[in-house]
Amino acid sequence: MEITFYKYQGTGNDFVVIDNRDLSFPRENTKLVNFLCDRRFGVGADGLMLLNPSDTYDFTMVYYNSDGTESTMCGNGGRCLVAFAHKLGIFETETTFDAVDGLHYASYQDGITNLQMIDVDTIEVYNNHCFLNTGSPHHVQLVENIENYDVKNDGSEIRYGAPYFQEGTNVNFVESLSNGKFRVRTYERGVEDETLACGTGVTAVAIAMYEQKQTTNTKVPLQVEGGELEVSFTPTENGYKDVFLKGPATFVFKGNLSYNE
Repeated sequence: MEITFYKYQGTGNDFVVIDNRDLSFPRENTKLVNFLCDRRFGVGADGLMLLNPSDTYDFTMVYYNSDGTESTMCGNGGRCLVAFAHKLGIFETETTFDAVDGLHYASYQDGITNLQMIDVDTIEVYNNHCFLNTGSPHHVQLVENIENYDVKNDGSEIRYGAPYFQEGTNVNFVESLSNGKFRVRTYERGVEDETLACGTGVTAVAIAMYEQKQTTNTKVPLQVEGGELEVSFTPTENGYKDVFLKGPATFVFKGNLSYNE
C-alpha cells in the first residue's frame, strides 16, 4: 500500500494528516494507524487525522490516537486539519466541518486557526480539581512548581484511577503565571504520555480557571510546552458558549510511504 501523508504541528502537538476524500484509507486498520504514528518505525505523531468528505459541510474530521484507536475530539488536531483543508483549497478564510463531537466553525489566516469548540454545560468542581468535557474529558488540577512536576507519573495515576478507571481521562496540571496567563502541562490518554500541547486541554483549563475564580478574563492566554495558545468564551447561566481555541497550525512536510501488512 502506498500512502501519501502530510505532517502538521500545532504548538508541538504533531499529526499525520491524510486526504481521504476518496475514502480509500482502511480506517479500521488500527495497526496501520499505530505504525504511522510510531516515532521509530513510522512517521511519528501524537495522532493521525483523516480529512473525509461531508454531504453537508466542507469536510469531516476523523481522529485517531497514536495507539491506533479512533478517539474523541482533538482541538489542536482540528486546528491543523483546518490548515490542511485550506492548503487543499477547500475554503478561503472560513469553514464549517463535522467531527465526532458535532459541528465546528473555524477561520484561518496567516497561519493562525481560530476553532470553535463545543459549548460546555457542566463542570464538576471538587476540593483540588475540576472535571469537564470540552470534546474530550479533562481533569484540571492546580499545582506549584510546574516546571519540575512529574506529569507522566502523576498523570498516569489519575488517568487510570478512580473515578475514571479504564475509560480514563486526560489530565492537565496548571500553574498561574503573571498577567492572567496560565502554564499548562498535559498527560494525554491514548498517547499515554505528556504531549507538548493539548487543545481540548487548554480549553478545559481556561474555563475551569474562570469557574474557580482564578481569573476574571474571558480571553485567556495559555503557555504550553510547545508555545502559546488563547481560549475565549462567553459565560452564561447554563455554562459556557462561543468557546474558541486560537493558535498557530503549521505544515511541516509531505511524504509517501509504502506499507506492507
